[in-house]
Amino acid sequence: MPESPRLPPPHTARTAARFRRSDTARLEAFSDGVFAVAATILVLEIQDPAHHKGGLARALLEQWPSYVGYLASFAYVAVIWLNHHQAFARIRSVDRGLQGANLLLLFTTAALAFPTGVLSDALQESAHGADARTAVLTYALVAAAMCASWLLLYTYLRHHPSLLDPAVEASYVRHGQLRSAAGVAAYTLAGLLGWLATPPVALAVFAALPIFYFATSEGLPRHPRT
Repeated sequence: MPESPRLPPPHTARTAARFRRSDTARLEAFSDGVFAVAATILVLEIQDPAHHKGGLARALLEQWPSYVGYLASFAYVAVIWLNHHQAFARIRSVDRGLQGANLLLLFTTAALAFPTGVLSDALQESAHGADARTAVLTYALVAAAMCASWLLLYTYLRHHPSLLDPAVEASYVRHGQLRSAAGVAAYTLAGLLGWLATPPVALAVFAALPIFYFATSEGLPRHPRT
């Protein structure tokens, strides 16, 4: 008689499933390192300006867009880190899909240094010129991609609620999706307005959105039912 196929020990499937998930400690440590580097390299866009003897003060003042860009983007990376901390305080385990979504988020966050430098250089030449329009559109597209990566992460969590702590607020993930989608729309619209109308309009949106994300880092306000 042919031998019947050997079945794997009953604990094998459970062991394999356990290895597909892990706690969040290693992911959070790696993410914190990326956020720290992303915030640090922003200051490299501020350089000792070329100047003639006795003209250092004027040269320093003329590169004010670099200071504004550093302040705005550093604040934004800090707010991203805060939102990331709030999210992973509610996540109890990670799988490969969530790790991939988190890597995409880190990728887009680290990329913010590039459009920040482009925008600072363009504004030093002119706040209304063609280069400034291109720069605000570039910044808006990168920032919108970063918000889209947040949307992907929250959407993944919504379809995999077992990764969340059971005590998580029922509305938290849905609010995260709404906030992320609003960011994609706001940055895209701001970039188009800056490109088609005037760059300062986009700059105002760029300054306002980090404040919005800081204020809503634990979710959108909930109104009590009457």
